[in-house]
Amino acid sequence: MTEFKTIAETLPQTLPLDEHNKRLVQNVHPPNWVNPKTSGRYNLVVIGAGTAGLVTAAGAVGLGAKVALIERALMGGDCLNVGCVPSKALLRCAHAYADVRDAHKFGVDVPRGFTVDFPAVMERMRRLRAGISHHDSAARFRDLGVDVFMGGAEFTGPNTVRVGGKNLAFSKACIATGARAAAPPVPGLAEAGYLTNETVFSLTRLPDRIAVIGAGPIGCEMSQAFTRFGSEVTLFEAAPQILIREDQDAAMCVEAALLRDGLKIRCSAKIIGVRSEGAEKILEIDGVAGREELRVDQIIVGAGRAPNVEGLGLETAGIEYDKRTGVKVDDFLRTTNRNVFAAGDICFPYKFTHTADAMARIVIGNALFFGRGRTSALTIPWCTYTNPEIAHVGLYPHEAEKKGIKVQTFTISLSSVDRAILEGEDDGFLKVHVKKGTDHILGASLVARNAGDMISEISLAMTAGVGLGTIAKTIHPYPTQGEVIKKAADAYNRTRLTPRVKRIFDTLLRWRR
Repeated sequence: MTEFKTIAETLPQTLPLDEHNKRLVQNVHPPNWVNPKTSGRYNLVVIGAGTAGLVTAAGAVGLGAKVALIERALMGGDCLNVGCVPSKALLRCAHAYADVRDAHKFGVDVPRGFTVDFPAVMERMRRLRAGISHHDSAARFRDLGVDVFMGGAEFTGPNTVRVGGKNLAFSKACIATGARAAAPPVPGLAEAGYLTNETVFSLTRLPDRIAVIGAGPIGCEMSQAFTRFGSEVTLFEAAPQILIREDQDAAMCVEAALLRDGLKIRCSAKIIGVRSEGAEKILEIDGVAGREELRVDQIIVGAGRAPNVEGLGLETAGIEYDKRTGVKVDDFLRTTNRNVFAAGDICFPYKFTHTADAMARIVIGNALFFGRGRTSALTIPWCTYTNPEIAHVGLYPHEAEKKGIKVQTFTISLSSVDRAILEGEDDGFLKVHVKKGTDHILGASLVARNAGDMISEISLAMTAGVGLGTIAKTIHPYPTQGEVIKKAADAYNRTRLTPRVKRIFDTLLRWRR
């Protein structure tokens, strides 16, 4: 029990140890937890209690399987503790600040000089996170019928795992140990100290000056939030644009919004060294303007993830892995040990909570019921929760062209959508890519305040094999920003009115006069 308490209460995400974080720990790594007694072989042993592990365990036990779930740190994984939940709590506060700041545009007079109470923002996040944590709690999963073990897991053979001095035999197992924040190999960075998504949510005082390394989703979201809270933030990216995976026009639209907030963005810039002088951290930068230095109070790194493969005894179980990409799996999520599967960030390039959930469902069917679910059949949307948001699903045009597919793109600006105009949020747009000459949707990118909510209509259409023609027939409520999707479908319909079809219509209409 002492070991459990030490592990849980010294993790950075549990600091400060206020009433909210104590409640969090009590739920997701109870200090007085006693591991259950083992009896017989398990149908399924799940290693890791993040999203993939929790969904796998809950789904399997609900179908009657005998299930063990092992977690060495905090149940809920990244999503609950250091990812989706705390970050979106902060972003909501940052959006609230922007709404007040911009209220004068809507005829609302707000006194000048209002400020953000950063300790209150962080306390709110911890309170809400603790309140949500019961869904992922050890007690809840025990009550579902899962044998919950706290401690590190290690394979001792192809069909056995040791945890807390106990050996668990299994018919099937699932590795769901996730990934962790990775830092670039910058000289002096480790010595100077830095924050990641695993430590930034433990802040209780707002840093005056922040450097953010990496302009991916985490870097952009945190940069915008801390800029709005009042920090002077500089965002560094080695590539020539932020959000390098996204549509260039979409990334530029978000970049313009970040610049309006006051964020400083340095693309094509490489951090070549970091050193400390007192409380200051000094970054040495090689950028388009040559060599220079920047002094800050904190550095946030959002530059990649590393799979958690260490200490699992994977070699003993005959499981191949790579320290960069994680556990090797096939399309059915089987590892090189046919009785062991993997799901989530440990084995998949798309490191999202929703993909971990989807993969867990594949594992349940394939491991326990001779299913043939494939990851290649998944339609995967994602979203970066800046303001505005960028959401994407499916292929980009260059990806389709590599597959030999000719593409036609329909682009609709939010400046043509009444609701977006009325809400003062008409800077975004929708691009829908279809197979040329058809209404078959290949992919889409959307920039809007609530793009993450809106993209689901297109994801559903792609999953169901529904094209733009069917969407055009679908009644959308007016006025909504989602009407932008209907407008894209209408744009496709207009392409069907070819000169030949128009002549036929003209003839028919003249005949019916």
